Amino acid sequence: QVQLVESGGGLVQAGGSLRLSCVASGGRTFSSLSMGWFRQAPGKEREFVVAITWRGRTNYADSAKGRFTISRDNAKNTVYLQMNSLKAEDTAVYYCAADGDGLGPRSRSVDYDYWGQGTQVTVSS
Repeated sequence: QVQLVESGGGLVQAGGSLRLSCVASGGRTFSSLSMGWFRQAPGKEREFVVAITWRGRTNYADSAKGRFTISRDNAKNTVYLQMNSLKAEDTAVYYCAADGDGLGPRSRSVDYDYWGQGTQVTVSS
């Protein structure tokens, strides 16, 4: 089992920045996990944002490229999402997820085994 706890969400003006954190705990070795960030806006389906393997290989959704950066600190069991140049359309609940297979930075939510509770990001225009 893996428990994931996100933090760092909040209210920010368009053009601003936020950094989300996700701390993992439990029986799995963090460095064996691929980690992803997803988001869900009101009335919309959950969508992929970005993922990273234990080696640091990344996969970004088009909406995140050039503005968002994922990173991880295996010593701290933590994955980060730095979000810059935020737009109103980035408003959503952001979820951290762990892929127990660790095969790659996958983009489908069904490939992820563990999920955090989510953190709200609201971007005012």
